[in-house]
Amino acid sequence: MKWLVFIAALLLATGGFAWWFFLQPGPKQLDIVNNVFPGDSKARLLVQDQIYDKKLGLGLNIWTPQNAGTDPLPVVVFIYGGGWRDGSKDQYAFAGRALASRGYIVVLPDYRLFPDTRFPGFLEDSAKALAWVDDNIGQYGGDTQRIFLSGQSAGAYNAMMVALDAQWLGREGKSPDLIRGVAALAGPYDFYPFDSETTKQSFGDYPDPGMTQPVNFVRPDAPPLWLSSGSDDTQVRPRNSKILRDRIREAGGKAEYVEYPGVDHLEIMMAVAKPFRYKAPVLDDMVAFFDRHH
Repeated sequence: MKWLVFIAALLLATGGFAWWFFLQPGPKQLDIVNNVFPGDSKARLLVQDQIYDKKLGLGLNIWTPQNAGTDPLPVVVFIYGGGWRDGSKDQYAFAGRALASRGYIVVLPDYRLFPDTRFPGFLEDSAKALAWVDDNIGQYGGDTQRIFLSGQSAGAYNAMMVALDAQWLGREGKSPDLIRGVAALAGPYDFYPFDSETTKQSFGDYPDPGMTQPVNFVRPDAPPLWLSSGSDDTQVRPRNSKILRDRIREAGGKAEYVEYPGVDHLEIMMAVAKPFRYKAPVLDDMVAFFDRHH
């Protein structure tokens, strides 16, 4: 009888966890699964919910190597994706752990999403977060001379616009020159006319659509770019990254592109998490890019 009660309780607990797990957003599910697998133990959450915009209440998390020494470390500011309407810094802890375990200070900022904002609100927030990092990361062990920007999907778009269009950092009294390089995963850079629900929501009412497209802001003195996509990405097609690479090179700038065979839009981010790194060497390639440029 006791065994029956135990088994029944175990089934209820398992079912309850499964129900709770599948209610979580996709990135949070990925983070939960990531934590089950060994590895990345050389990282720790240093600061949680540090406010960088008091008026809007926007915050950021900072991850650091577990045994960081006294020398300042290079910094990666990672902007998450989600179609400018989903996501949060806490859901992407696996990205913070992954890069911090490789020796980087990692900053994960939140930013406003639809319907709370539309273009250019999320760019203003991303630029403000980066300006905060430039002003403050030194006290957390980061090297302000080695700040990199990264992002995935909508976050890659934010990162690219902040890096290429100087007006956004300029409003914060900063210059894109503070960015040593940009590593972007599956970002949309040339997507006008707006033909998806998410782009119509976030960009459709802006009076000058050309001002929303990263390909219109290529310049020879842009930070070095590492662009990547999966060959099976039908949500943000690889042509976005290829076109941006070509335009930057034609302008005299530095850009490289990596395409991962058999990888789709979600899997390129999944490959950063421990259980799915077999899909593609995304993390290794990103870190190699950062290492080359710091």
